[in-house]
Amino acid sequence: MQALLLTEYRKLELASLDRPAVGPRDVLVAVRACGICGSDVHGFDGSTGRRVPPLVMGHEAAGVVAEVGRDVTQCRVGDHVTFDSTISCGRCECCRRGDSNLCSERRILGVSCDEFRQHGAFAEFVCVPEHIVYVLPDDLPFERAAFTEPLSIALHAVGGLTIAPGDRAAVVGSGMIGLLVIQLLRLGGCSDVIAVDTDDLRLQLASELGATFTVNASHDPVAAVLERTGGRGADVALEVVGNAAALHTAIGVVRRGGQVRLVGNLEAEVPLPLQVVVSRGLTLSGSSACAGEYPQAIELLAGGRVRVEPLISARAPLADGARWFERLHAREPGLMKVILCPAEKGDAALCSRGDRRM
Repeated sequence: MQALLLTEYRKLELASLDRPAVGPRDVLVAVRACGICGSDVHGFDGSTGRRVPPLVMGHEAAGVVAEVGRDVTQCRVGDHVTFDSTISCGRCECCRRGDSNLCSERRILGVSCDEFRQHGAFAEFVCVPEHIVYVLPDDLPFERAAFTEPLSIALHAVGGLTIAPGDRAAVVGSGMIGLLVIQLLRLGGCSDVIAVDTDDLRLQLASELGATFTVNASHDPVAAVLERTGGRGADVALEVVGNAAALHTAIGVVRRGGQVRLVGNLEAEVPLPLQVVVSRGLTLSGSSACAGEYPQAIELLAGGRVRVEPLISARAPLADGARWFERLHAREPGLMKVILCPAEKGDAALCSRGDRRM
């Protein structure tokens, strides 16, 4: 099969690899669409330390079942499916209590580190265990279905907060997950959703997708949010970047007794304003991956209640993957989500915002 192989940092090659072997409880998926995640871009240059070459990256995917193991009962050849990015064991304490995202033996598709190497879905085929596979409606486009994984992460993040109708929320970071979080907060009843980012183009997109107020982070975002809220602060804040500046902003914009949800995971360590957190009685919680949100994500995507088409910048065959990684790594203005389509051999197609032909 053809796969996009990270042979060394900053070098991706279209390679011929063996088609994965299918075990008794495995499902072989012919990949039709796989999104390039920001974590893949950081893996591309080696900055995360968790994508050690040689590796096939990719975990935001959907496709068609090509083969099933002899003990598989939940899907069949020809089904349209997506799958979790986390391969959990189903046996450890975390899995038994429903926290499969915290599985002590978990592996992540498209990740290679000291503990494991797991090839991902930038390939014509990927093999995954049946228990992380979810059957899709046949009329759900594969490109939209590929957003199930990032949407499930956004759902898990928002689901960890206590939100009442009419609450005010701040979202620090208007990247992919942040833009999905904004939509979920509006669906959840927040009357005011404030988007904070350094990129005016992303802030414009945040407004189009439901943000009621936007702040460029270079213009004292804490002061802007406090002014917007009459000095009170937001009820909840989600930090969806993963660096020190974003964390301090998220903590600074919430009211006394407010909640801060930490979703971004870019820097390994950041300083914490401990006295502010303690003296203002803030609640900080981390959100890791997802745990059971896939069915809800599929329902929201199939019903069009969460809009993802405006987030798709381009779709391209695997052969063009290296070029698109370079463009994303260079932070080309206006680029958001690039979808790689292993079954396609033609040229890349740029997508205008709101293009629903996919």
